[in-house]
Amino acid sequence: MGIEWVREHCLGFPHVTEKVQWGNHLLFKIGGKMFAMVSLEPPGNFMSLKVAAERFGELTDHPGVQPAPYLARAQWVALETEHALPRADVKQLLQEAYKIVRSKLPKRVQAGMSG
Repeated sequence: MGIEWVREHCLGFPHVTEKVQWGNHLLFKIGGKMFAMVSLEPPGNFMSLKVAAERFGELTDHPGVQPAPYLARAQWVALETEHALPRADVKQLLQEAYKIVRSKLPKRVQAGMSG
């Protein structure tokens, strides 16, 4: 699986950190809160990410996109494969996920971040 482009894209956002967690998942976080994760090895979905509530239904109607296990109640979707959606769309969704999670951080945490 080609996760390097995902890493490069996510780490390009201000104040993003990455952490391997749960054995085989690479998490991308802002202010300690995750906004996306990729599977480092099978089995599992290629990627899961936070989406806007109004986009959740639209995205999960798309073949290859499903409610993310354990996280669907928080409006997370899972891409079954790297090619479930066009790469440009995935990059846009990653940017939106980052913005959603960042906007929900405590104001004092947001104030400490510039950029």
